[in-house]
Amino acid sequence: MRTSVNSRLDDAFRGSLIADAAAMPVHWYYDTACLDRDYPDFRLFLAPRGCHPNSILWRSKYVPSNDDADILHDQAAYWGKRDVHYHQFLRAGENTLNFKLAAELYLQVCAIGRYDPDLWLETYVDLMRTPGWHRDTYVEEYHRKFFKRRAAGLELRECGIEDIHIGGLAMVPALVAGLAASGEADEERLVSSVRIHVGLTHVSEETLDAAEALTRILIALASGMEWAEAVDTFARPWIKCWGSLDSLGELDDRVVVGRHLTSACYLPDSFSASLWLCSKYWNGFEEGVVANSICGGDNCHRGVVVGSVLGVLNGVPERLFGRLVGLSRFRVSSAKREPPASESLDPGPHPPRD
Repeated sequence: MRTSVNSRLDDAFRGSLIADAAAMPVHWYYDTACLDRDYPDFRLFLAPRGCHPNSILWRSKYVPSNDDADILHDQAAYWGKRDVHYHQFLRAGENTLNFKLAAELYLQVCAIGRYDPDLWLETYVDLMRTPGWHRDTYVEEYHRKFFKRRAAGLELRECGIEDIHIGGLAMVPALVAGLAASGEADEERLVSSVRIHVGLTHVSEETLDAAEALTRILIALASGMEWAEAVDTFARPWIKCWGSLDSLGELDDRVVVGRHLTSACYLPDSFSASLWLCSKYWNGFEEGVVANSICGGDNCHRGVVVGSVLGVLNGVPERLFGRLVGLSRFRVSSAKREPPASESLDPGPHPPRD
């Protein structure tokens, strides 16, 4: 039987998935007036509209240097075009690419009972190189540069890049929950595994330090520490700006996250914004997930922090988790055992495209 700590860490992982799927249709809306116009009755969960007025795919470009670097597959046709929604083919309640990878990582760790970075890298390459494994149009920069470096002949452990986007934290709750479920209880080993894993793709110290801080916060909260103490203990470098924000509690979230703190993806500011939302909504999971979503900007990746922290603090309603769709079944060629059916994270049928 799982301990209460493991159960809470599992809620952290589930919470991150819910926050991502909730924010998906309004991801990277920096013009919140457009967000309100396109989604006037925002709620959990919605399918994306056919166009995205703030999309920058029209000026995004990725040309694989050879077949080994082709990770866009049929989605490449939409790059370089205006108004294309980053997640145009995803369904209501479906996760974006980084969180689909997080689900695969969680299931792999649970299946083999440990974290194996080299096995994960093989799985990552296999998944990203498989046409149709996902239907997400946008593929983050770190994926593109990783596969360009791989195509140039670098070893997989050498393909990570300097990257300070909060998307680098997307798999942290998955790895922590998977290791805890597999029997790993030592905090320092958990932190070490997280830093190794994030460092496979993101070698920037800012990203690694934020990943460690999130890991320690989740473990502390799961073990019973109060939120205020946990964030003060483990996230002080990211809350030093809060002295000027303490008087802003009555302001609209979009004023704080958007003007005083950026709604964009860059660390350390994006981590500070995520923690601020957690502090405001610490006792309300669904309310906090909605608030994060409608702040716009990189809300999907802020969701890894907001969803996991609020999940571990409040638990994750089964009625919400049960509405997630499209997470692929566990697949890894060299796993030692298959997970039991109860470990499947996909509560619904797969359409042909999956």
